[in-house]
Amino acid sequence: MSDQTIVHLLRHGEVHNPDGILYGRRPGYHLSDLGRRMAERVAESVRDRDIVHLVSSPLERAQETARPLAVLRDLDVVTDHRVIESTNVFEGKAFGVGDGALRSPAAWRHLWNPFRPSWGEPYVEVAARMRAAVKAARDAAHGHEALVVSHQMPIWIARLSAEGRPFLHDPRRRQCTLASLTSFHFDGARLARVSYSEPAGDLIPVRDKKAPFSAGGAPEQHRP
Repeated sequence: MSDQTIVHLLRHGEVHNPDGILYGRRPGYHLSDLGRRMAERVAESVRDRDIVHLVSSPLERAQETARPLAVLRDLDVVTDHRVIESTNVFEGKAFGVGDGALRSPAAWRHLWNPFRPSWGEPYVEVAARMRAAVKAARDAAHGHEALVVSHQMPIWIARLSAEGRPFLHDPRRRQCTLASLTSFHFDGARLARVSYSEPAGDLIPVRDKKAPFSAGGAPEQHRP
């Protein structure tokens, strides 16, 4: 058996969210029609890869993104709470550039420390749980490939941690678009490299390519 294993971290597809709510971990947010097309596109793009283990966040949008690949590869979807979206104090509020939650001075008290960050789950905790989940997926698929459906913020923090880069970052510069794959290539237990691809890139609306934050991740730094 080969000692080389790949763990793909797949961000879920587009979510139906007409009110622009920062949905975070809230239930009831499902893929849009476009999001389902993205999930199908990704499944088709990786169907011939050596994927033997399929994992998903418990949230509906992630489970729905995993489903087409589960069908094509005849795999069970293993739910792992460690790859769930990050917590955020703005969850449930309208959120956008120049409007929404950040217009209120009451919100600014949550933005004082971008290093932790002060508005949500500490980056070090996100990194730790994602590291454990990736290791579990690597062990389960040893010598083959695993795919884990998660969310933008946890995937990006996992990558920063793996590459030894600082957690403080500009959310607009995350390389983690909708339905993208961030792939961890292991030689035994050693991480050899990280690669990135966008199998559904042509389906991503322009507005999402330019979005300054994810629906569950960190807001832009706000300076009143």
